[in-house]
Amino acid sequence: MTYSIRETSSSDIPSILDVILRAFGEDEGQEIAELVSALVVDPTAEPVLSLVAEINGRVVGQVLFTQVRVEGDNGTDRATILAPLSMDPAYQRQGLGGALIREGLERSKDAGRDLAFVLGDPGYYKRFGFVPAGTRGFEAPYPVPSEYADAWMVQELRADAISKCGGRVRCADSLMDVKYWLE
Repeated sequence: MTYSIRETSSSDIPSILDVILRAFGEDEGQEIAELVSALVVDPTAEPVLSLVAEINGRVVGQVLFTQVRVEGDNGTDRATILAPLSMDPAYQRQGLGGALIREGLERSKDAGRDLAFVLGDPGYYKRFGFVPAGTRGFEAPYPVPSEYADAWMVQELRADAISKCGGRVRCADSLMDVKYWLE
């Protein structure tokens, strides 16, 4: 399977929203589509990194990274959060989602980000170097129930970045709605 990964353009938005709806279903997909639409124009999310995976010129996946601040005595604004990752169901489990994640993490590192966060399936995201964030001193924007504590994850993009800061993570205004933090 030949695919390409590139940064999105405004003309990709309808295709991205279609992928999100197919990936997550009508109800959850609509909520996530609204989140993506809001994040890409939210000045508090900048810098925004949005990547798409294409096969034969057709968008089949998308990942979005937006800026976060770690608020604390040793906080940082050189961090990002992966939210969301969407793959067309016909192309899931073929490595494209992983390729989008790896490319996004690499570009985030190249752009000077020190840390990357995600709230997601620990079994999936640990394959890309994410580790539980709470036990490393990073609080989610809203409390994560103890049974899902390992789903709040962080990855160092710069050596020793985890040991140099900690505190509560503050996301872009669009992502600070509590509904995005409930399991």
